[in-house]
Amino acid sequence: MSKHPDYLNSHAHPVVSIIKSVDKDVERCEDTLMLGYALVLMAPIFAPIAPPHILLPLMALAFVVSVCRARFNFHAIKTRLSAAMQTHEGYDFSMMRPLLKVFAEHPQHSLSDGFNPLKNIRRTLKSLLGALLINPFWMPIFYTLGLQIAEEKQLQLLNKAVLELEQKTAGWE
Repeated sequence: MSKHPDYLNSHAHPVVSIIKSVDKDVERCEDTLMLGYALVLMAPIFAPIAPPHILLPLMALAFVVSVCRARFNFHAIKTRLSAAMQTHEGYDFSMMRPLLKVFAEHPQHSLSDGFNPLKNIRRTLKSLLGALLINPFWMPIFYTLGLQIAEEKQLQLLNKAVLELEQKTAGWE
């Protein structure tokens, strides 16, 4: 993602331009999360080469990096959206309420809270149960998978809001 893309450069109508740009950025965030899943699913390929004490932490690290990158991109979208809306101060952006609502409500917790197992007892217990069923060394993988799923849920809400706005502005182009 480039440093400062302009959300208002692709279409004459500012709302359509913002929605299309946010949609592209949401797709990039989803691609980041899918890359995390793909890296973990490719781990068996490296099993003959890398021992479990190296491979399992790398799997958890893949989830951590994808979660952090997705959250960073989520905040970047929010920043670019507010900058684009401030550019057209007098314009009525009331139809963008669903999108703004998602950014107002999410993320509910910071990543430091998400990575703290003591603040997420339910996720910790689920991870512990899964690890006991498979292998105790899998607990960090299951825990970070829970973080991955939480990020994916908030991106799904954002994508749903974008799709709703795209349907409303379908004939505006």
